[in-house]
Amino acid sequence: MPIEYQDVVRTGVARQVADKIRAAILDGRLQIDERLPTEEDLAKSFGISRPTVREALKRLAAQNLIRSQRGPTGGTFVSRPDPEGLSSAITGAATLLVGVGAFDIDEIIGARLETEAICCRLACERRSDADLAAMRTEITLQRGSSLSDEDFCASDVRFHRAVVQAAGNGPLSLMMYTVVEAFMPITNMIVSQVRERRTVADFHERLAAALEARDSAAASGVLAELLTYLRDSYATALKRRDEREAKRG
Repeated sequence: MPIEYQDVVRTGVARQVADKIRAAILDGRLQIDERLPTEEDLAKSFGISRPTVREALKRLAAQNLIRSQRGPTGGTFVSRPDPEGLSSAITGAATLLVGVGAFDIDEIIGARLETEAICCRLACERRSDADLAAMRTEITLQRGSSLSDEDFCASDVRFHRAVVQAAGNGPLSLMMYTVVEAFMPITNMIVSQVRERRTVADFHERLAAALEARDSAAASGVLAELLTYLRDSYATALKRRDEREAKRG
């Protein structure tokens, strides 16, 4: 369906053009896999230069809304929705917010407890043997003595991602992607020096066992214990940091 191009002001033209095309994609005027007009045609329609059009298209590509295809039948096309790409964009924004202190640890722990508890309940009903195998692969890795702090944190994230995956709910997985991928790495690196890896692995083992037994009450209880332990570890890490800074001062 053709887009009705309205005049755009000259401040931030590329962003405005990108916003107009994005709106056309989101409201259905531009359909999935539909070819966009050429750079030249877009430039004429908007009354702007081709480099400005190119910049607008780069913005849309970065949001996974369009894709380029080469060859005789090539061009720029509206992309099929990509949950992974959307999740990555949300995670990037959430990571930035965590980094600037927009959320405190109690908010993060609370969000994890409420949302991951739902995942645990659903996982008890829907988990597969493959889901359990993925969790136990990470538990085995976490018990290794040669694992670096960074690799342990990455394994921790993968374990909880497996729990979310076992829930078998697409929209919930999208929401949890932000919690797991954005919130966990930052808090993990802060507490890595004070938490006991064996304790975390033990919690994970108990959680996997509860999911295997399809015991949602036990799974939620273990999750609550784990997050309380992480909250306490976080508080200890911050206290030690403050003490070090006080000594330097």
